[in-house]
Amino acid sequence: MSQKATMIVDKDFVISSIDDRIYGSFIEHLGRAVYGGIYEPGHPASDERGFRKDVLSLIQDLRVPIIRYPGGNFVSGYDWKDGIGPKDKRPSRLELAWRTVEPNQFGLNEFVDWSRIAGTDVMWAINLGTHGVDEARNIVEYANHSSGSYWSDMRISHGYAKPHGIKTWCLGNEMDGPWQIGAKTAVEYGRIAAESAKVMKWVDPSIELVACGSSGKGMATYPEWEATVLDHTYDHVEFLSLHTYYGNHDNDTATFLGRSLEMEDFIRSVVATCDYIKAKKRSKKTMQLSFDEWNVWFHSNNADKKIEPWQIAPPQLEDVYTMEDALVVGCLLIALLKNSDRVKMACLAQLVNVIAPIMTENGGPAWAQTIYYPYMHASVFGRGQALVPLVQSPKYDTKEITDIPYLESIAVYNEDAKEVTVFAVNRDLTNALPLEVDLRSFGGACGIIEHIVLENEDLKATNTASQPNRIQPNANGNARAEGSKINATLSKASWNVIRIRL
Repeated sequence: MSQKATMIVDKDFVISSIDDRIYGSFIEHLGRAVYGGIYEPGHPASDERGFRKDVLSLIQDLRVPIIRYPGGNFVSGYDWKDGIGPKDKRPSRLELAWRTVEPNQFGLNEFVDWSRIAGTDVMWAINLGTHGVDEARNIVEYANHSSGSYWSDMRISHGYAKPHGIKTWCLGNEMDGPWQIGAKTAVEYGRIAAESAKVMKWVDPSIELVACGSSGKGMATYPEWEATVLDHTYDHVEFLSLHTYYGNHDNDTATFLGRSLEMEDFIRSVVATCDYIKAKKRSKKTMQLSFDEWNVWFHSNNADKKIEPWQIAPPQLEDVYTMEDALVVGCLLIALLKNSDRVKMACLAQLVNVIAPIMTENGGPAWAQTIYYPYMHASVFGRGQALVPLVQSPKYDTKEITDIPYLESIAVYNEDAKEVTVFAVNRDLTNALPLEVDLRSFGGACGIIEHIVLENEDLKATNTASQPNRIQPNANGNARAEGSKINATLSKASWNVIRIRL
């Protein structure tokens, strides 16, 4: 048995009130995310608009607060006007980012309709690859202006009398990447982003804007890109984006489980860059972060190389997730919560079929992947205030990362519900980990509402269409309350949700 871990949480030591949008997600016109994912006319479970109700049900259970759309790399070659108006008049286009054919049968209005049923807000990404300032103002006018102008009246003619009221907008996608259609230098992007932001807010001053940070920490221009872009955009935007994905190509589980420490380091370095520009500009505004692409992504890399180009909605980026991946996603969620004072929005990339918690078969079933469960638990039970976790835990080293604590944990205080939820991952692959949580500042006795555990002896086990429930949470956790202390034994390699009644 490992030595025990302890965590002290104090209701007055608050990291931040958690912005619910930290549990956002992402749907791109890529692979089967849209066609065969959320939208499949003729499917037995689809409604009259072609929206798959079985998929909607799984998404509604996640309580996704905001979804980024329509890309992603896709957006840098996308003309949003192709996806509005009568469907029989919409063009099919060669989609260069992912080398497919885009039929444009699902676009802005369909996504807004769908998002309302799903119970989520829209984070719309504009094209700053092949398009620019004029298109930026026009789409905001179409989506958000009430009436009496060319684009707002066109929306009304398409059957939408009321404005969509899209409040969150991304100024392009990964514009530093040479793979991006219309990639730009930091100065080129900073200028077009600032000018686009300016006119978008002239059309609708109530919107919030996200500028593109680096496509990843490994980019040669990082973090100079962030500094240069913010030099141009600081006064015009509210958020800077971060993107990162993690994989386990070397089958080194111990290192893989420690990647969330790298995520935290990435966040801290971007925060430092933002604050440098704040100081340089003598600004009173603090730049917030939108971690609008994050996930595990590596399983599908080889299969994607074999896909024939110029198909409609081929099965791209269809990672089948393991129990091990679910633990990593749990650790990444905790990392975001530990930095929720600056990370106000985040998007698990993506939501359906494409590196996603939800999978479907065309014409067939939909099911939850392993990573669905930590994401759902965090979204449903992680609303409130993130508390500073004073953790003492045994640690381990790998070749790449040192001082990885076996316990990865955070506590969230929901004052209205009189509840504290502890999210905890035991990274130890061979031993259970005794945990003591000290809630001394809350006073009096506590009670356990439930202790949910996600675990499996086989860390490579997956959920599939034939075995959709092989990995799912159980309520067999052994947490017990003793006054203001909670004691539990976290089984090896497990994700834990301990809900405590105050």
